[in-house]
Amino acid sequence: MTAMITTEHSKSQGNLAGVVILAGGASRRMGTPKATLTLPTDEPLLNYHVRHALTLRVPVLIADNERGFEIDSILTENESQSPIIHIADYKVAKSEEKNKTGGALVAIESALQTLITLNNLVALENKSLSQSSWLLVISCDSLIPAMDLWQNLQSSLAQAEDKKVICLANDEHLYPLLGVYRVGIEPDLKAYIDSGERRVMSFINPVVQTVQCLKQWQPLTNFNTPADFIQACAALSDLNTALSREI
Repeated sequence: MTAMITTEHSKSQGNLAGVVILAGGASRRMGTPKATLTLPTDEPLLNYHVRHALTLRVPVLIADNERGFEIDSILTENESQSPIIHIADYKVAKSEEKNKTGGALVAIESALQTLITLNNLVALENKSLSQSSWLLVISCDSLIPAMDLWQNLQSSLAQAEDKKVICLANDEHLYPLLGVYRVGIEPDLKAYIDSGERRVMSFINPVVQTVQCLKQWQPLTNFNTPADFIQACAALSDLNTALSREI
């Protein structure tokens, strides 16, 4: 089954190897893990991201820092769909405590390692994971759907041959956790983490290319407090209403 799924992925999504949803942050200002927030539609935020990620038909990895956040059975009961896999953060030191977040990069490193392992377990008839394959990264402080994000970033892949990270940006912010990372960056990222570093910006600055964040997406990102989340949900509702009118 896995071989069939992966072959179909290769044909349908080109260079996209997988999606990782970052759901293990501390969320101190929110007061509750962002992954467990509930949208006005009564859908948990993590389910929202998983549901949209499954439309890409690639493995969906959930990096929740071993918190065991559950996924609705409706999303997991279809055996023919892409696998949904909970992954533990990459850990370099035994002193790192369970449930103490080591930052986004350790989750991304774990996701890259998981994709490489999955690839090594399956014979793909010359469809092996290449250095030019990409991992789509989505953080749980955003409501941008995975398919929309991938399509927006995909157009820049051809112009980013010398870059290893492509992410959204605007005039004020860089969004390194709303982007794609080359699978081939894994050894560099591992070495960076093993050296004791965790800073995202220091790692990506030499290898990043930015894509202008769409104006309508800016209210959907970077929510850190309950009030921010309420505003993001309202913006999503307005955006969906506008899109339905266009259709």
